[in-house]
Amino acid sequence: MGVMVQPSLRSEIERNLRLKGFTISRLSELTGINSGTLSTILNGNPPRPMTVYQLDQLAIAFGHEPGWLYELYPEECVTEDKFSRPRVIPYLTRCAEIGRQDCINETVSKLLENPKNIKILFSVAEQLFENGRLKESMPFYQFVVDNEKDSYSHHFIMAQYRLFRAVLGSNSEENWKAVIRFEPYRKRLLEHYQLDALLHLANTCFSLHQWRDVEKYADELREMAVILYEDELRKKKTQKTFDPINTERHLVVYYGQGYLLKAAALEKQGLYEQAKRYVEGYADLSWFELLDEVGHYEVQKFQLWAKANMYTLEILLGNVEVLPEYLDFLKHNPPEILPALITIIESANKHGFTVDRIIDDFSEEIKLFTHYRDPLNIDRNFRFRYGLAIYRFNNGQHLIGIDETLQALTLSIVKNNEKDFLHCVTTFEAYRNYATDEQKQEYHQILEEVRNDEKRIAAFSGFDLGTV
Repeated sequence: MGVMVQPSLRSEIERNLRLKGFTISRLSELTGINSGTLSTILNGNPPRPMTVYQLDQLAIAFGHEPGWLYELYPEECVTEDKFSRPRVIPYLTRCAEIGRQDCINETVSKLLENPKNIKILFSVAEQLFENGRLKESMPFYQFVVDNEKDSYSHHFIMAQYRLFRAVLGSNSEENWKAVIRFEPYRKRLLEHYQLDALLHLANTCFSLHQWRDVEKYADELREMAVILYEDELRKKKTQKTFDPINTERHLVVYYGQGYLLKAAALEKQGLYEQAKRYVEGYADLSWFELLDEVGHYEVQKFQLWAKANMYTLEILLGNVEVLPEYLDFLKHNPPEILPALITIIESANKHGFTVDRIIDDFSEEIKLFTHYRDPLNIDRNFRFRYGLAIYRFNNGQHLIGIDETLQALTLSIVKNNEKDFLHCVTTFEAYRNYATDEQKQEYHQILEEVRNDEKRIAAFSGFDLGTV
């Protein structure tokens, strides 16, 4: 019985060449690969290594699906027991793009036998990230985090940062875990990445109501923005030509957001007069140098937000005489309606004035709140619904209050926030006697969905879901 010969990349290509009856010249025409190059790839001594792009062109010429012979391609990537970066990086990138996880697993396993190859995996992740393949890049960043021993290396820190950004979504529990995992590494990032990282940390903590953390990151954001701003000014004065700092947003955004988020965190803690001082910090940023068209536009936005937030603080302090002016402002600035209504409801509940007319006037805009899918506005919609429920109960409108409570309950589940979930459940139970049979059934169905979802049960483990 003869020994079975394992197929190689070239033997399979040559077999397909014979089956199709192609000459090298014909194959060159079909693939766009130079005939001399093809000849040295197939017949050279030693044969010329081929690129994964060339293999893909051969697959098309022979009528095969993408990924043809990928399991045999790693032999092209190794020379004298060393991996060739120019070949293995495009190969793994392509494997990720077409879902050849089997090839990824085998190649990564071999790469990790040498710790120096972790940089190759990082390069693959970055290539996928830059190509807009965020989901496909994440496992490669995770390989870096799991296997790199030097927690100060650039690729380790960047992998942590990319994973942090990728995880952020509508799930409060996962967002908080992401903050905890990434937080120790934030100051090890290159400075221009620190700006974006601090902004995302602050915004994430804001959506989680971690006000002291928002303050901390906002303070760090302002400090870093000032350092980089002064450095940019210095370069402008001393260098004839210089490359501006490479950040996702204009530099003025980070400076202004440092003040805005600090003010917002103080406001949420009831420190309204202190918050006013920080609102003044971003109310007029026209002095900021290095402003291009985008920068001037951002300055105008901060001016608008400062005006809205000063109204907010006055309303929260109980100064209802500014309400007519505030409402007129909102009619001309629809994006401010949701956060404004939260403030107005909160103040009405605290100071005891009625806002039924205001809710009616904005009824069409309120219907649109259900369309929001981003974490910040989902959280805002929850706070509005829950605050409105309390307002309705305070004013004896129990059935409407229960409807709002049920909407808030559903949003708390979307956010995966146990504290908000419990607030809604205890509020419903407090007014259960006023609920209609239909409302009780809807409440029962919502809790049944939570009970039947193992992940939700784990998240809400502190609450007894046995009683409906």
